[in-house]
Amino acid sequence: MNTLGIVALMLLVSMDATVSRDLSPADVSALPATTPLLKEAYGTSPLQVGELRLPAGPGPFPVAIVIHGGCFIAKFGSMRATAPIASALAAKGIATWNIEYRALGVPGSGWPGTMLDWGNGSDHLRSLAKRFPLDLTRVIVVGHSAGGTGALFVAAREQLPVSSEVRGDDPIHIRAVVDIDGPLDLAATRSSDLAECGEPVMDELLGGTPTNQPAHYANVSAILLAPMHMPQFIVAAQVLKPPILDAYLAAARGDHVTILTPRGGTHFNIVAPGEPQWTEVEAMILQAIPKK
Repeated sequence: MNTLGIVALMLLVSMDATVSRDLSPADVSALPATTPLLKEAYGTSPLQVGELRLPAGPGPFPVAIVIHGGCFIAKFGSMRATAPIASALAAKGIATWNIEYRALGVPGSGWPGTMLDWGNGSDHLRSLAKRFPLDLTRVIVVGHSAGGTGALFVAAREQLPVSSEVRGDDPIHIRAVVDIDGPLDLAATRSSDLAECGEPVMDELLGGTPTNQPAHYANVSAILLAPMHMPQFIVAAQVLKPPILDAYLAAARGDHVTILTPRGGTHFNIVAPGEPQWTEVEAMILQAIPKK
């Protein structure tokens, strides 16, 4: 650990002739997934649901909350996109709770609805743990793309002021967070969201600009929530580049931050079981699971 107390491990997949396929969102959503043990609502909206998958055996099992991406826009993403990785993690001994939420374009989305869904969906684990062998002392949260932002928010909710509109009364305790190529600085993302998503996103998601809604950005943007006082595992591919990673490490001083940069990693092959890039990401997620 250096004098700032940051552990930053830049990991590269060192395989000869690494296969790198530039997959599309549709390619990922078409990958096979196991049938969930349970699909259950955590709210009244049709989108406030999640899928529970359990490993074989008696448990109790560590749990990964899984949050999909899609530019924070409903038409671009759903929990079907993360069902393959939720299935893969369950096969490795981790219970997975893959949540859907109200993203932009559907009623109730944006501020504060999208963030409340991320939080309330995660807190629903307490209800599930009364019926299934889940170890709530070993909960992590994993998110891809926009879901990475959601994962970091869920991880940091406990440290938000009690008065926060998006904190919730009793946030579930998260032990580690895995952000798979999801935005770390939402104010900086405003300059690229039109090019990357086809439409402006941040101002709609957070109800304004960083100037007129600074508290909203402070409640959700990871770089403003850091340090989070828990291990953070970040996969950098096409969204996350060295300048933002350097800025985040400076903000997260004192935290244990691990950064993985898979060789040949694209925004979607890193969440595609069967691709070599996912193999590296999966190994890092397994590393994030707290020991008993």
